[in-house]
Amino acid sequence: MRRVAIIGAGSIVFCKTLLLDIMATPALEETEFVLMAPSTTKTSQVAAYANRVIDANGLKAKVTVTTDRRDALRGANYVICSFQVGGVSAFELDYRIPLKYGVDQCIGDTLGPGGIFRALRSIPVVLEVARDMEELCPNATLLNYVNPMAMIGWALGETKVKFVGLCHGVQTTLDLISGYVGVPKREIDYVSAGINHMGWFLRIEHNGRDLYPLLREKFEQPEFYVNEKVRGEVFRHFGYFMTESTGHLSEYVPWFRKSSQALGLYCDEPSFGGESGAYYSWCTYVANKYKEQDILAGEPATLPPRSVEYCAYIIEALETGRTFTFNGNVRNDGMIANLPADCCAEGPIYADRTGLHRTLVGELPPQCAALNLTNINVQRLAVLAAKSGDPEAVVQACALDPLTSAVLTLKEIRDMATEMLQAQREWLPLFGGRLPRPTPTIHIPADVKRADVPIDPALAIFSRFGELAQ
Repeated sequence: MRRVAIIGAGSIVFCKTLLLDIMATPALEETEFVLMAPSTTKTSQVAAYANRVIDANGLKAKVTVTTDRRDALRGANYVICSFQVGGVSAFELDYRIPLKYGVDQCIGDTLGPGGIFRALRSIPVVLEVARDMEELCPNATLLNYVNPMAMIGWALGETKVKFVGLCHGVQTTLDLISGYVGVPKREIDYVSAGINHMGWFLRIEHNGRDLYPLLREKFEQPEFYVNEKVRGEVFRHFGYFMTESTGHLSEYVPWFRKSSQALGLYCDEPSFGGESGAYYSWCTYVANKYKEQDILAGEPATLPPRSVEYCAYIIEALETGRTFTFNGNVRNDGMIANLPADCCAEGPIYADRTGLHRTLVGELPPQCAALNLTNINVQRLAVLAAKSGDPEAVVQACALDPLTSAVLTLKEIRDMATEMLQAQREWLPLFGGRLPRPTPTIHIPADVKRADVPIDPALAIFSRFGELAQ
């Protein structure tokens, strides 16, 4: 019986989806699920529901619950990570502190101050999981759902663990493209590559016909453009459609959330259409609504069709050899030629009995690679900070963030990062309470006497012209 360890199984709705997907796959019927979380409050509810499904459908699956991560990982064939360190409490700080300084985030889980600090909390835990896997289940495959996907994947790429990061941005964007061009999703041939939450549809075709001209035509029409203004604007100016919604993409570039005017023009749709704090508000609502409830108690025990999540299909392919092709996040290592080899790239991957195999994409269009690199620069420093506990790397990661740097000065960024490190120290033990060095503003008196030091020759020439003019 194969053993699937789910680390962070207290994420009730998502865990339920993955369990049902695997249970609904005939080739995976004999599976032992080990649900691990720091407490059994939520995992016991998931286990009770899973056992009802098993009994109702006569399955050979088995479910156990543990709070011991090493116990869950011992002998596992597959490991699924879906945890959130600090939960909603930490997420509130990710959103509210930057907002106080003027950095307005809609989602806050991938880039920006929110994504950086989520990475700082999560990467040390992910690396602990990887070290345990190297000891307890060295041949297991890790399927990661923890955000920020690209930063987590970057850190995992420096371990010996077999892993892939999974996101449903490509599937859901194909639904949108299908609606725009009037072609069924299953009939669209495509290639998408880049980084997580900023992948580019390099090719979109139907029976050999390029669908891009039609998609461009639709995005010039107000009734279509209004649904995805930020993604539409980037498409219009950079030439390629990408994989994330307006709410997400507006945070990864400097143009759409830097002022009230820009927010009003491009991010005025509710919820993930750009609304401030949309994801935090949704998470808070769900947490409060179901805080004292067993939300699975009344759920039907029938097995639904498999969801759009890739997890069950990948495990099925690895177990049976039935090839499955998908978009996944792995260490780049040349998959995308004009992105750094050590970054985590998202591109076409296929799974079969022999493992996970990346497809060489070649080079992205230069403008698409350039936009990816603005995010990769931040990812590199955030991963460095999460592994070293260096608070200066945190400041530098925030300073290179496209949205933050469009809104704040370096001094303001340092103050914001310092406040966030102070507020989140309980979830950041690696930093040991260390904070960025203070850099007070240097006040220049009106009558300052300039130091007699060499200056730029060009400035000297202009200075001399000024003296002659007097």
